[in-house]
Amino acid sequence: MTVLVVTGTGTEVGKTVTTAAVAAVAVASGRSVAVLKPAQTGVRPDERGDADEVGRLAGAVTVRELARYPEPLAPATAARRSGLPPVRPEDVAEAAAKLATDHDLVLVEGAGGLLVRFDEAGGTLADTARLLGAPVLLVASAGLGTLNTTELTARELAVREVELAGVVIGSWPEAPDLAARCNVADLPVVAGAPLLGAVPAGAGALAPGDFRARAGGWLASALGGVWDAVSFTAAEGAA
Repeated sequence: MTVLVVTGTGTEVGKTVTTAAVAAVAVASGRSVAVLKPAQTGVRPDERGDADEVGRLAGAVTVRELARYPEPLAPATAARRSGLPPVRPEDVAEAAAKLATDHDLVLVEGAGGLLVRFDEAGGTLADTARLLGAPVLLVASAGLGTLNTTELTARELAVREVELAGVVIGSWPEAPDLAARCNVADLPVVAGAPLLGAVPAGAGALAPGDFRARAGGWLASALGGVWDAVSFTAAEGAA
């Protein structure tokens, strides 16, 4: 796996922290890692973006951002309103491919969900993944409503013949409710792909050293970690 595209079932599901965990585990194993953020919205030029946050948490990674827009909107809308050029899927795929020539792993973190538009032509992260021939890691929320958005995303990827590598729960609560505990078993079923991890809520607030030391315990072996879905489901899931 040279390029991995990271998307979410929506906004605020833990996508950036999950990306950081994947990056941290890869760096710890001796791999060179690049993190590419195609479009950062809602951040001023002097503020840190999502890719910067991944770098802060994960450590020695190459960070690249293709475009930045000041308003917290979908990239196509933010680009139009700002008068700045939009990002196209072809631009993202080209940048990722260049990074892949001298990095062992390139993580492409999208904005929001899979079909959030980059440009007025309707280009999306799904188009980028298909251009790259890269698998997609889906970061899902834990609670009520996640099964619907997870299945819709998985179906869209299947229609486009893009591989869904698996699902990571991006923010696992300290005291999960019944819906969250049931979703542990149901998420891989509706996704048609394995559950590859569960990142604890608040993990992004850890000191970087602690984050890096713990990240492998949140991710399955397919992502370089030691987390086990069977054990987690037995401990956290609902019968």
